[in-house]
Amino acid sequence: MTIHQTYQVTGMTCAACVNRIEKRLRKVQGVQEVHVNLTTNKARVAFDPSQTNDQEIMTKIEQLGFSASLKQEETHGEKRALLWRFIFSAILTMPLLWAMAAHFSVTSFLWVPPLFLAPLFQFALTLPIQLFIGQSFYIGAWNALKNRSANMDVLVVLSTSTAFLYSHYLTFTTIGQANHGLTVYYESCAVIFTFLLLGKYVEAMAKDRTKHAIGQLHELQPALAHVVRGEEVCTVPVEQLAVGDIFLVKPGERVPTDGIVLEGHASVDQSMFTGESLPVEKWSGHSVIGATLNQSGWLKVKATKVGEDTALTQVIRTVEEAQLSKAPIQRVADEITDVFVPIIIAIAAVTFLAWYYVFAPQDLGGALEKAIAVLIIACPCALGLATPMSILVVSGRAAQMGILFKQGKYLEALQKIDTIVFDKTGTLSRGAHEVVGVNTRGWSEAAFWRLVAGAEMTSEHPLAATIVAHAKKQGLSIPTATSFSSLPGYGIEAIVEGHAVVVGSPKLLTRNNVDIGTVLDQLVRHGAEGKMVLLAAIDGRLAGYVVLSDQLKRDAKKAVAQLRKMGKDIIMITGDNPYTAKSVARQAGIEQVYAGVLPAQKAELILRLQEKGKKIAMVGDGVNDAPALTAASVGIALGTGADISKDSADVVIMHGEVKGVVHAIRLSQMAMKNIRQNLFWAFFYNAIAIPATMLGFLAPWLAGIAMAFSSLSVVLNSLRLRKGRMEK
Repeated sequence: MTIHQTYQVTGMTCAACVNRIEKRLRKVQGVQEVHVNLTTNKARVAFDPSQTNDQEIMTKIEQLGFSASLKQEETHGEKRALLWRFIFSAILTMPLLWAMAAHFSVTSFLWVPPLFLAPLFQFALTLPIQLFIGQSFYIGAWNALKNRSANMDVLVVLSTSTAFLYSHYLTFTTIGQANHGLTVYYESCAVIFTFLLLGKYVEAMAKDRTKHAIGQLHELQPALAHVVRGEEVCTVPVEQLAVGDIFLVKPGERVPTDGIVLEGHASVDQSMFTGESLPVEKWSGHSVIGATLNQSGWLKVKATKVGEDTALTQVIRTVEEAQLSKAPIQRVADEITDVFVPIIIAIAAVTFLAWYYVFAPQDLGGALEKAIAVLIIACPCALGLATPMSILVVSGRAAQMGILFKQGKYLEALQKIDTIVFDKTGTLSRGAHEVVGVNTRGWSEAAFWRLVAGAEMTSEHPLAATIVAHAKKQGLSIPTATSFSSLPGYGIEAIVEGHAVVVGSPKLLTRNNVDIGTVLDQLVRHGAEGKMVLLAAIDGRLAGYVVLSDQLKRDAKKAVAQLRKMGKDIIMITGDNPYTAKSVARQAGIEQVYAGVLPAQKAELILRLQEKGKKIAMVGDGVNDAPALTAASVGIALGTGADISKDSADVVIMHGEVKGVVHAIRLSQMAMKNIRQNLFWAFFYNAIAIPATMLGFLAPWLAGIAMAFSSLSVVLNSLRLRKGRMEK
């Protein structure tokens, strides 16, 4: 037995913290999988409860110097504290920045109060920033070093402490002397902390924006339900609903929980949940999804799922798990951050020695300044944020479009796909036959439909419901059969208004000695077109036939064309007969067709294609296609919004439309392009900034600003995905 648990983790500052937690937890006996996300401040752990438990896992995290809890708390209080720390730090830093105007020729015309230039005054301003405002950095650095590792906090504390202590030494050893001309670095300490806090606050704000989609889903859940109790209707909290409860949904209200409609007719908006743009009509027998909006009409509904089992909860859980997971490309950043901080400390030491002994001999202050700048500029935050920020944004946007990625790795895998394999029934086609033609012999169409629909009225076959519904649409009154018998695999026999009616296959009519020779050519033609024909005999004579067809989904042809334009090979695999398969494939614009294939054979076929080097995405309905979905590199299930727990699928298109496959691939491409951009700029920034700082082109305070903006640029670049254009 395996339990998947999510923990709220606070105190993480960079990718090194993430790696430290993951490494420690993987050593715990019974822990099978660990994913820690810097962006969401959460850890997702899979473990065997017989070998470990929540308390042990949280204790291990806390031993590393972080806080861990099962309660998923909002970070508003933490953000407010961050904002106040920044404001306080900025107020104390302003005089120090003003004093810097005296050190640059371009700003020398500005008047600077003499007090601002006094080292003791600068010391007094910097002391609370260094010891109190920057306290969290010291705690983080101590916890990291205590556990024999190094993170961003170590770099910050090492650099600012060196600058502060050196400046402190100069200040107090020259008291009583004319020390206004001293070169001290208090402004560097203050500016570094101030801009780090500003960067962290803006980063926290940006992270909140990335969680907007999940927040909207949470807000959809109504608080109350109108439950029928005997003859009365009571208003109760949604949390008290139980499976089997019957409730009413009035116009303008949200459906409290998943259920089946018993009575009524309404137009329900499912757009926020499934991505469907148009409202869906619901009446008796239809399923409704909790949290969807009833726009008009009323419904009487029987609850089928409540609490943690509802579709809304499953969607939220799936998206959150995807956001917690890592794409394989993240391994690049992880491997680098493992050794990044020690390497930077070594580079800073080399920089100090080079300046002190070679470039500016015996200039202790200048050598320290260059080393401090190196420590500050090389923060690994941007590397740690590069991948999870993009996954967070894209998975949230995908959920709004009715697309669920089970894990981040499927976002990466999908953009590498070169071949899309489609199932037919329920995937490319609607999976429900419609009447597309009728041919009568000696009977008016109205009379023919009345008798045939009357015979089919008692049948439970799906095609019978299609025929009855078609007759009702024509406004016909349908008589009741006085006798009825079903012949599985053949059809039905009934007596309607005194007439003997037989409806079914050619074999059934032939067995009843009905001559069908006059329509054999038409039957062959319709069969070649992939259509189904139901023959009808009345009183022993052929009365006509009904032509039915499983219609192509309205967006299937356009979606296939778009996938072709993207360079994908398209294949259709179906268990249906070759005539029907080729007809549907022709309508959809698909050339490669495999018909009469059983579910297990579909998986074998996909494996053979993959052996040839193909990267396959299988698109099916998630039921009969389970083996094939599992065998493919990426399994995509087209399901209804109420049935998204398809274990065999890696990606679920909740609205069931084929265009969802196109959108999923484009989102995958956008995400990976964004991640590569983030990683490139994170690496490029360090590749340029570190040598430039070693050569003395950046002062420590400028290095602090540059470091803060490097992380911010990654966050802002990821946020672009929220509104990135989806090509038509």
